[in-house]
Amino acid sequence: MTNKFYTIPLFLTVFSIIVIGISLQLDTSPEMIVGDSMQARSFPIFLMILNLILISVLTFQYKKNNPEPIKLEKFPTWGSMGLFFIFYLLTVYTDMFIGIFVVMLLMGLLWGEKRIWVSFLTATLTPLFIFLLFDFVLKIRFPRGLLMDMYYG
Repeated sequence: MTNKFYTIPLFLTVFSIIVIGISLQLDTSPEMIVGDSMQARSFPIFLMILNLILISVLTFQYKKNNPEPIKLEKFPTWGSMGLFFIFYLLTVYTDMFIGIFVVMLLMGLLWGEKRIWVSFLTATLTPLFIFLLFDFVLKIRFPRGLLMDMYYG
C-alpha cells in the first residue's frame, strides 16, 4: 500500500480538527435567543465528528483493499464545478431550495442518469427532507428567498 492513498484522509482529518477548533471558539448564545434550537457551534462540530468517523471508515477500506487509480471523466467533473457556481447564483438571487432542486436535477443528468424521473424525484425529495429536518426538528430558520418568503410570510 502506497502512502499516496493516505493523503486525502490525512488532509480531511486536519481540516475537520481545524473546523472543530474554530467552532469551539464561538460563544454560546443566550437561552433567550436560541430557545429550543441548538447552539450555533453544535452543528459544525457534529458534522466534523461525523466526518472523522467516515474518514476512519475510508482509511480502513484503503488498508483492506488497495484501490486502483481512477481515471476522472473530464466533462462531468468540470460540469459539476459549473453547477456549483450555478447553485451559488441561484441561492443568492432566488432561493436556496430552488438552487438545490435545479443543481441536483442537472447533476444527475450530467453524470449519466437515464431515467429523468429518478433525477426529478431525488431533486424534489432532498430539499423537502432538508427543510423538514431543519425547520421542524432542529428549529432552524432558512435565509429568505422566493420560497422562504412565501412560507415564513
